Amino acid sequence: MTHDADVAVAGGGPVGLMLACELALAEISVVVLERLTEVDTTIKAGAINSPSSEAFYRRGMLPGLVEAQRAALEKFSSFLRQRQTAGASSVRRPPKFAGHFAGIMLRGDLLDESDPDFDGPGPAGEVGLVPQEALERLLGARAAELGVDLRRGVTLTGLDAGDDGVHVHTSDGSLRTGWLVGCDGGRSTVRRLAGFPFPGTAPEITGRQALVEMTGAEGLGAGWNWTETGTYVHGPVPGRILTVEFDGPPADREAPVTAEELEESLRKVSGVPGVRIHKVLSATRFTDNARQVPDYRSGRVLLAGDAAHVHSPFGGQGLNLGIGDAMNLGWKLAATVRGRAPAELLDTYTAERHPLGAWVLEWTRAQVALMRPESHARALRGVLAELTGTVTATTFFAKKISGVGRRYDLPGDHPLTGRSAPDLELSDGTRLADHLRDGRGLLLDLADDAGVRACAAGYGDRVRVRTAGCPGRPGLAGLLVRPDGCTAWAADSGAQDTRDELATALRSWFGTPDGAAA
Repeated sequence: MTHDADVAVAGGGPVGLMLACELALAEISVVVLERLTEVDTTIKAGAINSPSSEAFYRRGMLPGLVEAQRAALEKFSSFLRQRQTAGASSVRRPPKFAGHFAGIMLRGDLLDESDPDFDGPGPAGEVGLVPQEALERLLGARAAELGVDLRRGVTLTGLDAGDDGVHVHTSDGSLRTGWLVGCDGGRSTVRRLAGFPFPGTAPEITGRQALVEMTGAEGLGAGWNWTETGTYVHGPVPGRILTVEFDGPPADREAPVTAEELEESLRKVSGVPGVRIHKVLSATRFTDNARQVPDYRSGRVLLAGDAAHVHSPFGGQGLNLGIGDAMNLGWKLAATVRGRAPAELLDTYTAERHPLGAWVLEWTRAQVALMRPESHARALRGVLAELTGTVTATTFFAKKISGVGRRYDLPGDHPLTGRSAPDLELSDGTRLADHLRDGRGLLLDLADDAGVRACAAGYGDRVRVRTAGCPGRPGLAGLLVRPDGCTAWAADSGAQDTRDELATALRSWFGTPDGAAA
């Protein structure tokens, strides 16, 4: 089959754009098909976690995140000022935010920041409050810089997948591509047409999130609130509300969310009769439908983000899970397209990402159970609230929410293997992230070991080799870092027989060196 593009990506949200950028960085031709004609301004995720911020930092996008966070913090301050002006009671700036579990806030002042799992993100660790819309705009600009062919207003309508490629049918014609990746959301057309099974649990709740213009809000509690009829959230930006009712899924998820519907739900759940919603600026419905495909790949069709797994938004894991999918898949698919990948490389995408997706589904199911407006859940919530008043529990939950400490099950006994590589400060004045911007692998020789460097001979532009010292980690002799930032091999000074492990890791992730027998 003659291909119009190496890869077609269905869906131009943050996950699809992130994947497209990773592919374009590796000089893979990619077409993105997005049904919307403009950036989606619907209110969605409000923050990113540590692995996501590290991913953007490693690609040189940290300044844009910093600016987006500054704007978000200003909106938060505006919300506090509005409540003070309206005369709301108990208006105070909350303690440092460390996340939440089922709306139970984690206090940053109880966080044990000496925990070794928090050691490593570098400057990326200071960025988190980045709304999804801002992230999509940043990624859109990045995709344009990299020459990604983003086709807005185009809907995927059909596909014919074969052994040598995929014939994609769209609302404005068709194209032939070597691979197709569905990043088209929870109701993915690609997933349905390609026949992926999607087992899981049915929804039990109706959630609504919106940005509105309203009056009578001074009677609402700020933050998360539990009542006899459900859960509601007010803030942390002006006009933002969220309600959760536990009497089943919505009758029609596609119907427009009206001011009357939001007002009725907010009054019902909050018990505040005087609240009035005059205008809806942005609104969406959601449920706790929790499903996941067993395998993220079917031949030349793959899935990423919500197309591969859906769940409730509680805990803010969905966007981050999708960004992680894109980072994991991008370099592996690029290597496969270029014919430089080991035979089983693409299979590691499901092997590494599926367990994390399954964990997120369980994590969100547990939160729904805790939020139910009934006595047993209320009692359990009280126990958990008491636990999270301790350093140990706060640190445990914050680590889970932030994504630090997550590890792929890779060969090797070193504590760093399988983990996100720490952003080491090197003796030449650079940081580790500075050497990952081009999306290549990195072999970092910290002990000036010619034998270590020799292991990477023949990998050319697949693996960058860098020799430098690391005063902050004098016992660390070297690291092999995959393009997605994962540590594939690490060795300490004085360790024996590590070069064979390094050679095996290089072949496992980057294929056969040039000039060597396959």
